[in-house]
Amino acid sequence: MRYNTIYSQFFAMLFAGLYGACSSSDTPKETTPQVDTTTITLNIDDATAYQTIEHFGASDAWSCQFVGNWPDAKKNAMADLLFSQNNDANGNPLGIGLSLWRFNVGAGSAEQGTGSGIGDEWRRAESFLQPNGQYDWNRQQGQVWFANAAKQRNVSNLLIFPNSPPVALTRNGKAFADVGLQSNLAADKFDAYAEYLSAVTQGLQNMGLTVNYISPMNEPQWDWSDGGQEGTPFYNNEIAQITTKLNQKLEQKNLASKINVAEAGQINYLYEVGNRPGRSDQVKDFFTTTSPNYIGNLSHLENAISGHSYFTTSPYDASATQRQQLASAVSQISGLKYWMSEYCILGDNAGEINGNGRDLGIEPALYLAKVIHQDLAVAQATAWHWWVAISPYDYKDGLIYIDKQKQDGSFYQSKMLWALGNYSRFIRPGFKRVKIDNTQNTSVNKNFLYSSYKDPSTGKLVTVVINSGSQPVTFKLQRQNANVNGLKAYVTSADKNLQVQAITDGDPIVVPAHAIVTLTTGL
Repeated sequence: MRYNTIYSQFFAMLFAGLYGACSSSDTPKETTPQVDTTTITLNIDDATAYQTIEHFGASDAWSCQFVGNWPDAKKNAMADLLFSQNNDANGNPLGIGLSLWRFNVGAGSAEQGTGSGIGDEWRRAESFLQPNGQYDWNRQQGQVWFANAAKQRNVSNLLIFPNSPPVALTRNGKAFADVGLQSNLAADKFDAYAEYLSAVTQGLQNMGLTVNYISPMNEPQWDWSDGGQEGTPFYNNEIAQITTKLNQKLEQKNLASKINVAEAGQINYLYEVGNRPGRSDQVKDFFTTTSPNYIGNLSHLENAISGHSYFTTSPYDASATQRQQLASAVSQISGLKYWMSEYCILGDNAGEINGNGRDLGIEPALYLAKVIHQDLAVAQATAWHWWVAISPYDYKDGLIYIDKQKQDGSFYQSKMLWALGNYSRFIRPGFKRVKIDNTQNTSVNKNFLYSSYKDPSTGKLVTVVINSGSQPVTFKLQRQNANVNGLKAYVTSADKNLQVQAITDGDPIVVPAHAIVTLTTGL
């Protein structure tokens, strides 16, 4: 993902409209309808199951290369916020319990310094592969620290992803492409690139870090020629060739890692040609047996296709339509899953919320929660990954924010961190999304959203409710039309961060205005 010239390319593609919470200055008739004597009933039908959730994640780009070298107390505190599954003495979660960590395998622009052509030092990255062809496993130590911190806190999955091949292999000796549609990796370097990815996988394994997934390219639809960060375009036929060669390398080295493709820059490039011919319609191109770019039979290919939710989250109805189209396309391929593998709040989102400007408050958190809901409940994603876990920028891109200082500084929690935690902390790998309905009204209320999940091994239920309206909502939670007892509520709001609250059996549940609530029960 990038923040610069990509805006001008895609603002014209954004839909016009408005959804979301009404402002508190509106009259009651213009806001979410008030709940008076009527209590909503949400009924869980856990006999009807949908997708299995695999993991929730975030990436170490680009700050962890520096923050991983900050004082121990501070970097451990940030790692706890991201990875911990423990509670404090009052039962409040200490962190959001991510179940996947994304490790950015750098291309070597950091070693090039200003000669890299990437102006922002924080968006350059080191490479394990040196220009002389040797590997230096002492590189990327800050990131290695965070990967180990995740492992120590029982994060069960590690994914590595490069934005660019290493500069030793690229056409122009840079970590970003020349102007034009050509990828920055010549065909005669495909085998070397596959060897490099397998070598990094093995090198991290030798450090005690098991690489579960390799994502060999990122947002191949964009041209990546502005020097804003590392990156390169790829065509589908190039992706298929590189993936095939990487599969061979993993087999030769007896590595168990799975390959995930192809981190599409927008979800529509997964199911239609759009304005990127040769770099889109990727569900069909990679997973239809009659396609010349078919790779679905490769032994190390994860049977999933990944895409990014950028530029497709507003307005609500258009967002839902695109996710329905995506889910339909994925369902045509037997067993294929969809991963939403990168998102932060970009652009102006049809006037609903702007990506510019750091905001630690509840409004971007509510917007984020709605995006997660749409991706899980409509697109039927089995994985959901945030972009940068730790951000130094004045932008809505961070779960945790820091001062832009290499050695030490302060860090700040955002409500977006805890909104993601309403899902990631409680919906664990292997949980299944199950059916939940409003028994009084089946129409969608864009300000009151809910989804439910079940642990098949224990019967535990997790229900996430989002109220972005300006009035509280009262409801009862049922399972198969019987009351659900033993509930706990975890509330994220303007003044709460996953704060636990007991629910008295049989009592209605009140969700405050502008809040996200996760309800759990062990049944």
